[in-house]
Amino acid sequence: TRWAQRTIDIDLIAIGQNVVPNREIFKNWQLLPFSQQMKIAPDQLILPHPRMQDRAFVLGPMMDICPAWFHPIIHQSVSQMYDALDTEDKAELIPL
Repeated sequence: TRWAQRTIDIDLIAIGQNVVPNREIFKNWQLLPFSQQMKIAPDQLILPHPRMQDRAFVLGPMMDICPAWFHPIIHQSVSQMYDALDTEDKAELIPL
């Protein structure tokens, strides 16, 4: 199931500057209220991940590997998106 525990979970976050499947579908999912996010899941891959800019657990590791990557729709770098996160969210990250 969607939220079940698993041995490994690999998420695709982005592929260069590509928007998959298209900007309209990306924006629909990006603007979906949180309550709806918990109830429905897309039936196709959407890249960049529509909520990556809200997630320290995504942006923190990206800071280590590609801080200058630029979001093709939000028009911010990983560094800019990470800097915009709440300090509390970033504090929850545990370095490996």
